[in-house]
Amino acid sequence: MRRTESYLLPSSSPGTRRELLVHRYGLPGGKKAVIQASLHADELPGILVAQHLGALLEPAELLGEVVLVPYANPIGLSQVQGGNILGRYDNNSQENFNRRFVDFIPALKERLPGRLGADAIVNVRRMREEMIKILEEKAPIGELESLRWWLLRLSVDADIVLDLHCDFAAVLHMYCGTPLGWEGSDLAAELGVLANLVAEESGGNPFDEALGAPWWAIARHFPTFPVPPACFSATIELRGEADVSDSLAEQDAAAIFRFLQRRGLIAGDPGPLPSLRCEPSPLEGVQMLRSPATGLLTWKLPLGAQVRAGEVVAELVDPTATPGQPRLSLRADLAGLLFGRVRQQMVRPGQIVAKIAGTYAFRSGHLLTD
Repeated sequence: MRRTESYLLPSSSPGTRRELLVHRYGLPGGKKAVIQASLHADELPGILVAQHLGALLEPAELLGEVVLVPYANPIGLSQVQGGNILGRYDNNSQENFNRRFVDFIPALKERLPGRLGADAIVNVRRMREEMIKILEEKAPIGELESLRWWLLRLSVDADIVLDLHCDFAAVLHMYCGTPLGWEGSDLAAELGVLANLVAEESGGNPFDEALGAPWWAIARHFPTFPVPPACFSATIELRGEADVSDSLAEQDAAAIFRFLQRRGLIAGDPGPLPSLRCEPSPLEGVQMLRSPATGLLTWKLPLGAQVRAGEVVAELVDPTATPGQPRLSLRADLAGLLFGRVRQQMVRPGQIVAKIAGTYAFRSGHLLTD
């Protein structure tokens, strides 16, 4: 059974109004999962995955509730220039659409003394009640704040939250909180991800972290009370921007469907769990390989390659150089998986051109690219 709802966002200019569309499958009261697509509106594979997932959910026997947001960013989808969707940043504020979500943790630390006890189930319920109150006490101003508010309100009481994104060009990978890394092995195995990148705090308070981090932060702040990580939240990077096809979307939707079966939201046998293709690795261990100069990149290793420390990943051709002049070599500082890279090959000094997932942490601070 599907129920479709829409939530109107405040008008940003006379004569315009956007809405957030939501499909609900099953009934509330049991386990709840929220899957949303394309919060970065120019990252389109998730929209097609959502279409295929909805088709699987329609006839399924739901044991809980699955909330599907088929496009999570109507604002970004409307930002088109020269035929290109500019959906990563809000044109008005220049803010990244996947940053600056509500930080629940400070308010929860103030509100929860006297509310927690020895029963973990009761603690989960009370913490969710407080998170809902924190949201409902806020009065979002404008279209962007309202969009973020609705996305959190739909998800704040969920057991599972999956945020579907993609990179410029990449292999399938995912991000989640360090305490959730091994817990998410069933999802990683079903999808066949090649990198499961974990961090307790990645910086900027993105959507998945806004929902997942309060649980381990409050458990650490109140160590005498049982507070489990009650929201498994993860960002799934569905390869690259060009990887929009029915074959891939069907494959990914089926994997998410089987994951929801394993988690008890959908009836039926998901079959044997595929072999895990990677272990969790620290986001602090990702090398952001940068270009030292302006030039044209030529790749020497394919996406998904296991890179050795010191190995040449790409060469940089200087268009102003004499033909045959030696090129600049871009080398990996560490061994790891080449999981992402830029699509445009004419690059500028300091630009991040590739991402390599290593096995040990070596950096700190703001861990995500903006």
